[in-house]
Amino acid sequence: MPVLRRKWQAALKPGETLPRYENVLLGSLGRLADHLVLLRCDNGEFAVSRTGRYAQNWLCDARWDIPLDALRPDCATVLTGAASNAIANNQPYLAAAHCVHAGMVRTYDVLALPTLSRWGGTLVGVYVNERATEYNLIDAIFCKTGDGVVSLSTIRDPSGRPFDFQVVHHNQAAARLLGVEEGNLLLQRLSSSDHLLCSQEVIERLGATVVNDVGDQFEIEHGDQSLRMRVSAFGDIVSVVISDVTSFKRRDASFRLLFDSNPMPMWAFDAETMDFVRVNDAAVQHYGYARETFLRMKVQEIWPDDERVSYTRALRDAGDIYQSEHPWRHVRADGTEISVLTFGRRLMIEGREGYLVVVVDITERRKAEARIAHMALHDGLTNLANRGFHQRWLGEALETANATGKRVAVLCIDLDLFKNVNDSFGHPIGDHLLEQVADRLRSRVAGNNLAARLGGDEFSIILTDDTSPEHVSEFAADLIRTLSAPYDIDGNQIVIGASVGIALSPGDGTSSAELMRNSDMALYRAKEDGRGTHRFFEREMDLQVQRRREMELDLRRAFSRSEFELHYQPLVEIASDKISGFEALLRWPHPAKGMISPAEFIPIAEEIGLIGPIGEWVLRDACNEAVKWPSEIKVAVNLSPVQFRSRNLVQVVISALANSGLAPKRLELEITESVFLAETEANLAILHQLRELGVSISLDDFGTGYSSLSYLRSFPFDKIKIDRSFVKDLAKRSECGAIVRAISGLGRSLNISTTAEGVETTEQLDWLRAEGCNEVQGFLFSGARPAAEVGQLLVRFGARASKAA
Repeated sequence: MPVLRRKWQAALKPGETLPRYENVLLGSLGRLADHLVLLRCDNGEFAVSRTGRYAQNWLCDARWDIPLDALRPDCATVLTGAASNAIANNQPYLAAAHCVHAGMVRTYDVLALPTLSRWGGTLVGVYVNERATEYNLIDAIFCKTGDGVVSLSTIRDPSGRPFDFQVVHHNQAAARLLGVEEGNLLLQRLSSSDHLLCSQEVIERLGATVVNDVGDQFEIEHGDQSLRMRVSAFGDIVSVVISDVTSFKRRDASFRLLFDSNPMPMWAFDAETMDFVRVNDAAVQHYGYARETFLRMKVQEIWPDDERVSYTRALRDAGDIYQSEHPWRHVRADGTEISVLTFGRRLMIEGREGYLVVVVDITERRKAEARIAHMALHDGLTNLANRGFHQRWLGEALETANATGKRVAVLCIDLDLFKNVNDSFGHPIGDHLLEQVADRLRSRVAGNNLAARLGGDEFSIILTDDTSPEHVSEFAADLIRTLSAPYDIDGNQIVIGASVGIALSPGDGTSSAELMRNSDMALYRAKEDGRGTHRFFEREMDLQVQRRREMELDLRRAFSRSEFELHYQPLVEIASDKISGFEALLRWPHPAKGMISPAEFIPIAEEIGLIGPIGEWVLRDACNEAVKWPSEIKVAVNLSPVQFRSRNLVQVVISALANSGLAPKRLELEITESVFLAETEANLAILHQLRELGVSISLDDFGTGYSSLSYLRSFPFDKIKIDRSFVKDLAKRSECGAIVRAISGLGRSLNISTTAEGVETTEQLDWLRAEGCNEVQGFLFSGARPAAEVGQLLVRFGARASKAA
């Protein structure tokens, strides 16, 4: 099944919902083909197209081209379910089939693989294989039951009278309940054994059951154990079902103590006179009245004066069983009131008709409910209003403001540098900081205004009292100063900042959703402008968001419509002046906007999660193209750090190589230092797995990050690429030459190849050759060209490289 799953996944092409039938279920299946049932789906109805030999044995039917309902119902049902679910989800679907024949159960795994037929419609290949050995259903049921089951054969005397019995079958539970080792019970005669069935009384009752052909039931007491025997006779075969009723017996005995020893307050009172007849210890302790006092009182005396009439009426209207729908108020001996729920049943008590009542004190529960209601509207850490309360308050404030012609201001607040506090001091210190931030917000908010924590380090304030732009601006500036003052937490002085985005109704929105969205956009602008400041919402911000949203939609459409292209820029080996490979570069020729820069759309693709499928397509297409080139020419493909998060990157590379037939040594994967900024150990493990495939790993944009040397120590890269920013000013700035010289020397020392990017002049090429750089790329040789022009570059490049040299 894993082989079939991988084969199905590898055959799935970008933009397709299902792979082609011939790419999944034709060829290279070997013995797996014997286990396949090929189903044809026409207008929602399934029919059997082909079956393998193993599948035919399972179906007990070797026919082809028959409707699915012509098969055995158990097989047809599981095939229909698996195939329907696979088509509905456009994914392989695994089901289990349990087939019963002559009391024997066999379990099969059933894997349905949906595919597209070249003749139209859908074909589903269903792989069937037995999972485990068969087992007897009846034996399994009897073995699993907790009751003991014993079958006895009757032994008769010369006159035909039953006088003894022999055990011919029993389950494990029977041996356990009778206290006999399992091997010592089978085929033993009761008269020669020593267990609970061997007493003369039991043998006589068994004999009477055989003679009278009437079932019997009785119980046996053995020490602390109580066993119930249910006896049935079938001719000379007697069946005894043994049940352990010890716990039931004990519960029956304890029920007699239920009233007196119950921890819940209970009493009984006369239905006519309302006098207390009996009270248990729990009622005496809970209400504080002495037992003698209780038994001289009427029920009305524990009710508050203002409720006696309504409670009396409710009790008179109660039926044989009642439960108070709402909490009742009761008065204890010390005068304090409690809230209770009462449950009563009408019955005869000491010869009189009355009620047995159980009381549940919910006083603390009601207090807890009040606390829960508060918690439902407030943040658990800061006790500020939470998001739900904030939204409700804002909606009500807008209704009032819209009706009176006033304004509402929403301030969205984000703490600057808060993540650094958590990373440096730990989350407990971070939580204390949030509590102090909340205290400062409370000190600034009064009247009909509200402060709330929306989540994490995001807060909001709703202003309704004075919402003139001048006042709101002054308020925001003062709020930033307040929140930016140092905090003293557990002896640590912590300094953070705050950024504020502001939206004012009705100009910036008349609904809570509009105001929140626009204040959030203003906050984003405040953070972009350097943090520690406030910004009002402007319509241009909305336009930028709309452009960003339009770009997202265009990206998704472009991927589904296969608008992306791969262009290839040559990598030139300095020593031989020959092309050693090509770097695959993604291009997007938008049908309306023209060529869009990767710097513009790649970050958005990473944020919206589209870079994964795009990256898979790039790998697959680049390998398919490179396999057409001369065998010594490599192809380099850039990997996004986001692709490492999916954890299936290695499988994607294996699939691309396998489908194309490209040798792993001809594939070079380029990563940037940002791969190491998060989940370093996991990402390093992925890189090592890729190296084990024979793929080369290159570190791109070397020297522009923070810890390049530590990365070289962490992983044995095959190549480091010198960023174009150093090559650009190579002849003008001495420090650029020093950096290039250092990187080239470092590469030679570590036996790592070096490639310089952005080479545009012969002067730069001469410098790089003198400094010992191994490889170059740039417009001096060629820009990135479509795949169709790679052959021309390979033909013409020899002369061009020699001339450049």
